[in-house]
Amino acid sequence: MKIFSYNVNGIRAALNKGFADWLNAAEPDVICLQETKAQKEQIDTTLFEQLGYKHFWHSAQKKGYSGVAILTKTNPINVQEGTGIEHMDIEGRVIRVDYKNISVISLYLPSGTNINRLEYKFKFMDDFLDYINSLKKDFPRLVICGDYNICHRAIDIHDPVRNKNISGFLPEERQWIDTFINCGFVDSFRYLNPEPHQYSWWSYRANARINNKGWRIDYNLVSDNLKNNIKRAYLLPEVKHSDHCPVGVELEF
Repeated sequence: MKIFSYNVNGIRAALNKGFADWLNAAEPDVICLQETKAQKEQIDTTLFEQLGYKHFWHSAQKKGYSGVAILTKTNPINVQEGTGIEHMDIEGRVIRVDYKNISVISLYLPSGTNINRLEYKFKFMDDFLDYINSLKKDFPRLVICGDYNICHRAIDIHDPVRNKNISGFLPEERQWIDTFINCGFVDSFRYLNPEPHQYSWWSYRANARINNKGWRIDYNLVSDNLKNNIKRAYLLPEVKHSDHCPVGVELEF
């Protein structure tokens, strides 16, 4: 089972940059999208249907903002749009699909770009952790794909010293990722890839991507009970429809 996570920074913009052709060539079984920035009716979804994908969307109430989606080649037995937690759901940040022996979540965790949003980010983080701890009781085999907007360790950011007071690399954010993983998850990429200088997001400024001055803020976190099923995990920095790149994990059952 090949699963991708990809913050597309606007699905319509990504489609204009060849996203559908890339998807056709890459052939993931499931792809979790974040920051779709569109309502379902604003997207030509027949493109995905022609490629053999069922598609499920959870958009923000505010048009052109946030939004998550999951495209899947296999029909899920259940789809859950949102979490039932209102402040999360009006921003369109979580969607889940359930299969017979696994559930996949697409998550778009808020960024903390200003003090108000940073406070909200911490609220979201706390509530999302509680939500997942509750969800695991009924859905113990989870893959939580998404843009977490946090670098976990110094190895995950190009300049840990200068960025130590920047949201996305604050000690409290990094501690939250620690706590989340220790609640029963594996960072699938780091599980198989200990090497530095591997990132999933680059600023559009100062040739950051060309110079590989990036941040690894996109993850596929896999339940501990699926750890032995992880066969490959990788980043695809050569794929350029967005300021993020896709991150992949392959599970074997």
